Amino acid sequence: MTATTGKKHRSFPTIEFTDSEAGALEFPSSRSRSFTYYTPAKKRSTTYEDVTVDVQPDPDRHLTQGWIYGFGDGPGGYPQEWTAAKSSNWHAFLDPNEEWDQTIYRNNSKVVHQVELCLSNAKRARVYDGWNTPWLTFIARNLGAWMHAENGLALHVFTSIQRSCPTNMINTAVAVNAAHKMRFAQDLALFNLDLSEATADFDGALHKEVWQSAPEWQPTREVVERLTAVPDWCELLFATNIVFEQLVGSLFRTELVMQIAARNGDYITPTLVGTGEHDYDRDVTYTRNLFRLLVRDEEYGESNKSLFADWLNTWVPRCLNAAQALQPIWSQPADKAVTFASSLEAAHAKFSSLLEEIGLDLPKELDK
Repeated sequence: MTATTGKKHRSFPTIEFTDSEAGALEFPSSRSRSFTYYTPAKKRSTTYEDVTVDVQPDPDRHLTQGWIYGFGDGPGGYPQEWTAAKSSNWHAFLDPNEEWDQTIYRNNSKVVHQVELCLSNAKRARVYDGWNTPWLTFIARNLGAWMHAENGLALHVFTSIQRSCPTNMINTAVAVNAAHKMRFAQDLALFNLDLSEATADFDGALHKEVWQSAPEWQPTREVVERLTAVPDWCELLFATNIVFEQLVGSLFRTELVMQIAARNGDYITPTLVGTGEHDYDRDVTYTRNLFRLLVRDEEYGESNKSLFADWLNTWVPRCLNAAQALQPIWSQPADKAVTFASSLEAAHAKFSSLLEEIGLDLPKELDK
């Protein structure tokens, strides 16, 4: 057998670098630093538009081959049939707050810093030592109970529908809404813990019993639980941000807590609750714009208006009943700076103004 000598040489084909056909072509926008597949709302596009518009696929726009994925029971992607409301162009909605990934962290970090500074200063100055017992009981019972409402809306209303909307612009706004609610609920929980540690007169566990069994809070709890069972994402958004928050949420937060806290020697709670009201002010802004767009839709405006009237007929009586049931808590603080009648009147006025801005008729229940 002859032994093989020398090195074995291998040959390789010559590597030839070529441009991919599409990448090598020159287009009118080849050197542009902005996207051209959508028309910005103003002369120049914003970062918000760049990162949200058409990010979510839609067969009616660029996904011409249809949905590339779907659910086991048939519908694909983001079905428009998940709501009874209709639009000739869901993509026309843009969040006036221009919320996107960075703004969520930037805005919430500012709020968290404000709350932490407020609570740490309160503990260092022993502010809670000067609060009277009726006010401590009011906070333990009612602000603690409201924490459950905020948590329920965060987890089982806004979080549940932030995947259901037909465009990324709506879904992003709803997701931020969920983050607002969750952060505020957690702030209330931390406030409860601080008070529990600071004074023996504060019952930090009372809120659970109040939320579950106190007669004045059961209609509110019922409305929140009914909201979690609504399958239509648009109705859920309407019933929560347009009806419940106006007639119950703002009634409690703005027209009661924010009005009477200082009169009872409390300058901490308004700062905390004020962050929740600031959140809602932003959230109701995008909600108002969305429903105003649907009411003014050239093709479906009238049918949407009729649909929203039906939703008002369903949810306004429930929320008014919840608001009326809360009347006894207006008498619990030692210093009663406002009456329930004046607070409810202010809430009605804001609610009526909101409906007028959207373009909806006032429900007859407000006249009673």
